[in-house]
Amino acid sequence: MRCPYCSHGEDKVVDSRSSKEGQAVRRRRECLRCGQRFTTYEYIENVSLTIIKNDQRREPYDRQKLMQGLVAACKKRPVSIKKVESIVDKIENQIEKSGKIEVASSEIGKMVMIELYNLDEVAYVRFASVYRKFKDISEFVSEVKEIVSKGDVQNNKSE
Repeated sequence: MRCPYCSHGEDKVVDSRSSKEGQAVRRRRECLRCGQRFTTYEYIENVSLTIIKNDQRREPYDRQKLMQGLVAACKKRPVSIKKVESIVDKIENQIEKSGKIEVASSEIGKMVMIELYNLDEVAYVRFASVYRKFKDISEFVSEVKEIVSKGDVQNNKSE
């Protein structure tokens, strides 16, 4: 493991504990050169998951790619990185439970949209604008209007 601060290749594990509902091991490490501490996570490597892209290309699943998409959608929104990681974990668990070794990117996109819709409407609209590839502004506006009308229904129920 290379230190993210000085790139030294030797460290010592200071603390280990179960994390992510038993799906990972969290390790606190200390660099033997600079003394900085950092956290790593160890996951069980499952059968590799293949993503089927819209043009039918296949590529290996990349957790970081999913994280980056969610982080971009939630940029400057009151959504913590922990919540984003939680969404990624939830989606990965759903896929794992399905037993599939190939999943369409559109299926993952739908899962993300459901999670973002329930979490933050602005992040949802941002993600939807990329995921759904709106052809023009009217499609985008109708999506926003639908969210607003659903919000009005929910607000009226709570009054």
